[in-house]
Amino acid sequence: MDKGKSMKDLQHEVDTYIGQFKEGYFSPLAMLARLTEELGELAREINHTFGEKPKKTTEAEKAIEEELGDLLFVIICLANSLNIDLEAAHDYVMNKFNTRDKNRWTRIDEEMGNESDE
Repeated sequence: MDKGKSMKDLQHEVDTYIGQFKEGYFSPLAMLARLTEELGELAREINHTFGEKPKKTTEAEKAIEEELGDLLFVIICLANSLNIDLEAAHDYVMNKFNTRDKNRWTRIDEEMGNESDE
């Protein structure tokens, strides 16, 4: 079974791609602007798909998956340029959610337990 690429694999793949160009990574501020641009494109696609604003007939079809991929690419570029290990960043955030926020939301098993009590 193919387990897919790890975040380290993704970061390495992007770094190899960017490394073939003299320009290298853009500055963090330029990448933040690019990240904002890509997020806007994702928002537009979600609004067209799930919101009240249908796409114009002259607009090209784009998939939410494509926009998420663009966003992920820029996030990886930003992390790489700042020497940030995204797996470690993810682990840090998950630890925060699993400790600080562990009782913040209603768990599914709690709802099911309450229903069986009725």
